[in-house]
Amino acid sequence: MPSPSHTAPAHQPDTKAPWWLLAGFWICIAIAVAVVIRRLLALAVPARDGPPQMASLDNAFATHSALTLAHILPALLFVLLAPVIVFRLRNHSRWIDRVFYPLGAIVGLTAYAMSLYSIGGWTERSAVLLFNTLFLVSLSRAYLYRSQTDNMRERRWQLRSIAILLGIATTRPVMGVFFATARLTHLLPQQFFGIAFWIGFSMNVLIFELWIHAAVRRRKRNSQSQIPNSPMRSAT
Repeated sequence: MPSPSHTAPAHQPDTKAPWWLLAGFWICIAIAVAVVIRRLLALAVPARDGPPQMASLDNAFATHSALTLAHILPALLFVLLAPVIVFRLRNHSRWIDRVFYPLGAIVGLTAYAMSLYSIGGWTERSAVLLFNTLFLVSLSRAYLYRSQTDNMRERRWQLRSIAILLGIATTRPVMGVFFATARLTHLLPQQFFGIAFWIGFSMNVLIFELWIHAAVRRRKRNSQSQIPNSPMRSAT
């Protein structure tokens, strides 16, 4: 994902992200969309056959279908808007920015409510409480900088909120590994869901923070090297 800059104009692209980060972003988008579509289909047409573990999960979500829909539908719209924000497609109308923040707030608040029905118990619930709070804090900081017309700081916190939210997509491959090895580990979804949540969200947060801080340091060095008689320029 492109990183923010305090010196670049708002309409200029920032430092380009490496291909692996862009690939990870699109993979997370695809997974998140697929998960929502699959959940919508499961709610609309419950499967009568299939693995017992998946059937029990579908039943768990079906018991609070209204809350599930209130969470996943705004989440789907938020995810679909994410590429517009990430790639700075600024030819769109201002309604994109106006919708982005309310959608994020709805997703975050309903996530707290969804955590009451955590399949993985307190292990999963603790991960949701921590990373969902980080998501809402990032979204709030972005909105604050928007009100101050600080486009670059707004963008940084927007990207951070998106990276955190897409952690839910990263948990899916982790869960897949647990499902695939269940015969060896004898772990049930109630036992590994929380672990998968911690791993998935932590990976996204860690990767984004390492990248954004490296990008900011690199930009500062480049800025200093362009200043005549600066210590960095003199050293070269």
